[in-house]
Amino acid sequence: MNDRTQSALVRLTRELVRLPGIGQKTAQRLAFHLMKVDKDEALRLAQAIQDVKERVTFCVQCRNMTESTLCEICQDPKRDRTKILVVEEPSTLHAIEHSKAFNGLYHVLFGALSPLEGVGPSDIRAHELENRVKAGGIEEVIIATNPTIEGEATAIYLTKLLRPYGVRVSRIAYGIPVGMDIEYADEVTLLKSIEGRRECP
Repeated sequence: MNDRTQSALVRLTRELVRLPGIGQKTAQRLAFHLMKVDKDEALRLAQAIQDVKERVTFCVQCRNMTESTLCEICQDPKRDRTKILVVEEPSTLHAIEHSKAFNGLYHVLFGALSPLEGVGPSDIRAHELENRVKAGGIEEVIIATNPTIEGEATAIYLTKLLRPYGVRVSRIAYGIPVGMDIEYADEVTLLKSIEGRRECP
């Protein structure tokens, strides 16, 4: 392997390590894999990445990823337009969509409040959500931020921000996964399971 090839592999590995969940060893494995595959296959991956960066943007209403002004969800006339479910990231939105558990609209924050890291209300564009509620027609805002300190702080902030508009503001319940022994659940999971309890039928 000549110096130029080694340098290219090092650069590729360095870029792959920057991806979430990819460590040094995994990055090296991926780099060597890409070097071994056919050139056309590797270039298809490169083209797909380029297409995403050039064509995918954010929905002007909910901030979901889309290739048009409004995403498919916001354009869908069959969605329940009286409910908005608030998530931190588009990946959470797509996970909920895959579950088919919700048929309303969404709002993506792209993060959570974190004063220590300098992330404030303007960074998560909380007032864009406020403006949607202020415009009328929304009956309930369901907050589905992560069960972290930042997620909880964000949920509390949004609740205080939106309550004056007379909408119902709810928080999804976090509980113990099916098949898990209660003794192995962490404290936050147990707390949320108890808080999110409902009356037995």
